[in-house]
This record gives sequence, C-alpha cells and structure tokens, in this order.
Amino acid sequence: MNFDLLIVGGGMVGAALACGCAETGLSIGLVETRAPQRSWPAGEIDLRVSALSRASQRLLQQLGAWARIRELGASPYRKMRVWDGVYGGEIQFDSADLGEPDLGHIVENRVTQLALWEQLERHPAVRILCPAQGAELRRSPSGFQLQLNDGRQLNARLLVGADGRDSWVRKQAGIEVQGWAYDQEAIVANVEVSRSHEETAWQRFLPTGPLAFLPLQDGRCSIVWSVKTARARALMELEEAAFRQALQEAMESRLGTIGAIGPRAAFSLRLQQAKHYVQPHLALVGDAAHAVHPLAGQGVNLGFLDVAALIEALHFALAKGRDIGGLWALRRYERARRGENIQMLAAMDAFNRLFSNRIPPLALARSLGLRAVDRCPPLKQHFMRHALGLGAKLPPMGTAH
Repeated sequence: MNFDLLIVGGGMVGAALACGCAETGLSIGLVETRAPQRSWPAGEIDLRVSALSRASQRLLQQLGAWARIRELGASPYRKMRVWDGVYGGEIQFDSADLGEPDLGHIVENRVTQLALWEQLERHPAVRILCPAQGAELRRSPSGFQLQLNDGRQLNARLLVGADGRDSWVRKQAGIEVQGWAYDQEAIVANVEVSRSHEETAWQRFLPTGPLAFLPLQDGRCSIVWSVKTARARALMELEEAAFRQALQEAMESRLGTIGAIGPRAAFSLRLQQAKHYVQPHLALVGDAAHAVHPLAGQGVNLGFLDVAALIEALHFALAKGRDIGGLWALRRYERARRGENIQMLAAMDAFNRLFSNRIPPLALARSLGLRAVDRCPPLKQHFMRHALGLGAKLPPMGTAH
C-alpha cells in the first residue's frame, strides 16, 4: 500500500494530525496497535486525563472533534490555587481576571482519542490500519517502507512517529534523545471529596513532588501525585483507608474528607527531548519528540501544538509545490516547535527542582515569590495567558479565527 503520509501512533496526537491533513488531497495511513475504547459504564472516569488549554480546544474545534468531546464529557476549571508545602506561600488564578470563561478543561484521554477517531472514520482519504504494529522500517528512494508484523508492506513519502515516549519509529530512525529520569513516579486515581472543588484546579508543592487535584463534572477529582519512587511504591501498596489518610494529609484537607478512591496506577517520570525532530521523509511529534514533567499538565498541549505546526508546514509545502517529505518543508516545522518545547521542558524542570526540596533558603524564597506574584495582577495575567495558549507564537491552527 502506498501513502503520501503515514502516521505511526493513533493516540490523541497522531489522530489529530491525521484529521488535520484529511482534506489536503494527501492519501493518509494511520497505524495503531489498539482501537480506542468505544463505550464505558456510566460514571466511570478514565485514570488518564489531560488539562486541555484554549489553544488545544481551538485546534480540536477546527478538526471537528470538540463538540463530541463536550458531549462525552469535558470538565471546565475556572480557577487555580497553588501553594507551597513548606512555608505556605500561595497564588490564585481566576479566568474572570482575563475575561475568559475558564482556564481549560479536564478531559479523559480516551474521550479525546475517540472523538478524533470518529472524525477520521468519516474521511475517505484516511486508511486506519488497526490492530497493526511496525516490524521493520527501511528507507526507500522516495521515502520509507514500513513492514507490519502481519507482513503487509506500506510505502510513504512522509512517515510521522506519533508513538509515544518510547517511540519505536524514533529508535528505528536512529534519532537519539537527551534527558534524564526523575526519581519520581506519578500516582493517578479518581477520588471523592466532601467539599466542593469549586471548578478549581488545586496544586500543592511538596518536597517529594507536586500533588494536583483536578476538578471533574460529577464533583470528584482526578489526582496526579508525583512523589519519590520509593515513596510511590509504598503508597501503591497501602490499603485504601491508609492511602486515603495519606492523601488527605498531603492535601491539608483543603477539600475536606477524602471519600472513595478508584483504582490507582503509577507512571515513572522523565524529561526527554529528541536531538532532531526531522530527517528526510520523517518527523516526530508529541511524546515521541519530547516528554515533560506533568506538574503543569502541558504534555498533550505541546503535542497538539506540534500537530498544528506540522500541518501548517505541510500546507505551505503543498502550496509551493514542494515535496512534503523534503527537509525544506520539515525543517519549517522543527524550527517552529523545537525551541519552544525546549523552553517549556526547561521551565517545568526548573519548577520541579525549585519546589521539590526542603532547603530552607530556597523554600523561603519560593514561598515569598508565590506571594509576590499573587499581589501582581499583570504578572499573574501573563502566566494565565501563557498557560491558556494565548501567546503570540502559536501556530495558525492554535489561534482564533
């Protein structure tokens, strides 16, 4: 089978890229190991959720998926409260201060993926190959040849790796990564709380890592608790009552008593950046290109901005009659995103290092810093605009029309 564009990885980022290119006149193939979950019991919340920014929302609207996401379930958060776990400095953000209806939406990953797949299934230009997995990748005179584990041969003018942090495509292409593992794991679960979360995202920075309570529409919260690896493993072994008590203490009972807790899972954390995002006839997007600490929930938002930038680069190449797999087109994408992503990865790493310690001078300085920023509305608005994705450097598909 021959394709102009072949995407390996049909998660949120890969599916968004396929959607965004579906009406370009290109023939598109999407290779994915598992089809998305089509249904789930009422009231069940997936363990994996994302805090989608305004830029991500606008991209998903342009791809025709946002209405379905709202139908399946998107929980807006209008405020954010962040405080230091040692000296107690605190900062509060409110979308009303920007004249915005919210600061973003908490959405289950499976909801976003399903909404995008439903859009893809309406596009005759997109061929979904699922379940399917790459077995061998070879360069060809006009691009790449991908052999699937079932023996099928796929040819592509442009191959895109959207296959996650441990990207098979990246490894097969020989692209090295820079970065390091944090001595932290993120514990995720959905919990009941006795007080209203007030459509507020709550985050406490503890010396062992940040704890976030993200508001869900039914009154529950999705937690992301980043802790040292040894502590994470001990917490995962606790019975529910003991885990509930530990969680409530870590949260300082800000949301009252912790009630029922759903299944728990833990994921290792690392910072990672591909040395190159592109090669002739190949590009990396999303976690295949970069992995960031989850403390600000920017992972999938960065991936969607990658998608918007790559779509823009491909549109530009097509308009100029250039090869979509040529470096002339692909370096336009890399220039747009690699520097921006490096800045975000560095910022999140610095935040994690600054707040994940008990060093008295640092602890006092960061607490005073939070209080100072909280008393400076222009600076707070700047941070909010950046978090919303309202900055001037966004790719065209992430901006308002």
